[in-house]
Amino acid sequence: MGRIIRAIGRVAAFLGLAVLACLGTLAIYYSNLPQALRPAASAIFALVAAGLVLAGLWKKRRRAWGAFLVLFGAVFAAWWALIPPSNDRDWQPDVAVLPWAEVRDDNVTVHNIRNCEYRTETDYTVRHYDRTFDLAQLRSMDLFLVHWGAPGIAHTMVSFGFSDGSYLCLSIETRKEVGEAYSAVKGFFKQFELTYAVADERDLVRLRTNFRAGEDVYLYRLDVPMDFARKVLLDYLRQINSLKASPEWYRAIGANCTTGILRHTNRFNPEASFDWRLIANGYLDEMLYERGRIDQTFPFAELKKRSLVNPTAKAVGETEDFSRRIRLGLPGMEF
Repeated sequence: MGRIIRAIGRVAAFLGLAVLACLGTLAIYYSNLPQALRPAASAIFALVAAGLVLAGLWKKRRRAWGAFLVLFGAVFAAWWALIPPSNDRDWQPDVAVLPWAEVRDDNVTVHNIRNCEYRTETDYTVRHYDRTFDLAQLRSMDLFLVHWGAPGIAHTMVSFGFSDGSYLCLSIETRKEVGEAYSAVKGFFKQFELTYAVADERDLVRLRTNFRAGEDVYLYRLDVPMDFARKVLLDYLRQINSLKASPEWYRAIGANCTTGILRHTNRFNPEASFDWRLIANGYLDEMLYERGRIDQTFPFAELKKRSLVNPTAKAVGETEDFSRRIRLGLPGMEF
């Protein structure tokens, strides 16, 4: 029995080190070394790492695997330290201008709210405006869940509604440079800065319902106290101001659209608890339904079916009352 346990432990250690070797290889490949050197440097690391990991299976295991861990640690320490985030790059036009906010008691003035005029997903005219919101008039907090293919993964956005009919929509995203496309793999390796898109729903929602193929957008009213919603909104704005002063990296696991929402909500929610659907966020609406945080009038499957806004968004177009019209008839929506 002891031999079996040791063998299982050895196999588990080997697999863990193999994963680290892959991470180290990718870290070098996606580092800020000159482009011409990256393939060769990552290949050399991969060969040395493989040799040390495999050597540990047959002889001097502790020494070989210890040497690999030192090598891996050195690569990651250098990679982590030598790739600082920046606000000074050749940004795509839709993320070139950063939003920021001024808070004076109940009045919040948000600068550079985006409202692009789209002709296609990639052909658009960037527009911005400033608007002052009265926090005493905050009336709702809504969740957009955007499915784009994989059922377990979705993009999440939060929108705050006010009694005058205005909505402020926030989407935590990658800040892409000109010619750059999103990559799930690159999202793990400091390749994208983090940005908060602060925009009109005619921008953030219509982009996904009307111009991007294969994206389904669901809208849910969150059943939360307005004092909670106010705290969350102000926390978002603090982070938005912080990013303008001190850029941060987008991280596919640690700093993404859903972990960002958790970051801004959990600190005000003493009942917050872990659920696997916080990772497989395509099922986040199901979790919220079970916790009583979204409308309970219908069984969940029916609620989800009724919460799809794509048909309405396509029908109403870029009308001034876009936000009101996509909410008409949705479960739990009073305004």
